[in-house]
Amino acid sequence: MSPHSETVSRYGGGSSAPSDPTPIPVKILVSGGFGVGKTTAIGALSDIPPLTTEAAMTTAAAAVDDPGHQDRKTSTTVALDFGRVTIDTSIVLYMFGTPGQDRFGFMWNDLAEGALGGLVLVDTARLADCFVAIDYFERIGLPFVVAVNQFEGRHNLGLADVRAATDVDPHVPVVTVDARDRESMKRLVLTLLEVLLRRARSGFTASSPVPAT
Repeated sequence: MSPHSETVSRYGGGSSAPSDPTPIPVKILVSGGFGVGKTTAIGALSDIPPLTTEAAMTTAAAAVDDPGHQDRKTSTTVALDFGRVTIDTSIVLYMFGTPGQDRFGFMWNDLAEGALGGLVLVDTARLADCFVAIDYFERIGLPFVVAVNQFEGRHNLGLADVRAATDVDPHVPVVTVDARDRESMKRLVLTLLEVLLRRARSGFTASSPVPAT
């Protein structure tokens, strides 16, 4: 059994024998603040045209859906994003992007159901926007990786500064990612799968509390 298959099996995602040609489905959440690149990230990695639920931003919502430094952003995700990618012959990854606005927070519990892990995308220009996702994942005990999206043309905080600001546990990886780049997104997903594998080997399930380190 491959390491990734072991991860999924230990988490209850499937118990197929190694010879079973049916790949195991793995669900993850892609989260973060408004305009951080969740839709872009899922689109870059997905093997299929991603499902998006973006709607045009209106004048009435301008005070709520504040694009900040990204003042050219004209749309916003109002429900979810969805994409699918085949990791290898044993795993198919299903990616669900959460809406970035507080007013759609009621959807998070439904989106999180059955998820094995999460990715928290971070824009260092709006660092506090990621706290909602981090707090939520910690509260429900969902393993996650913090990924600092490298926006072109401006300074991004170093990883040590991001770790200090987010105050995540030492075992939570804090890495960089280019949400536009497929290879960069692949490396990010593999980092999350490694987190799941370590957690599985420690005897924790998706509903177990995060271990103290």
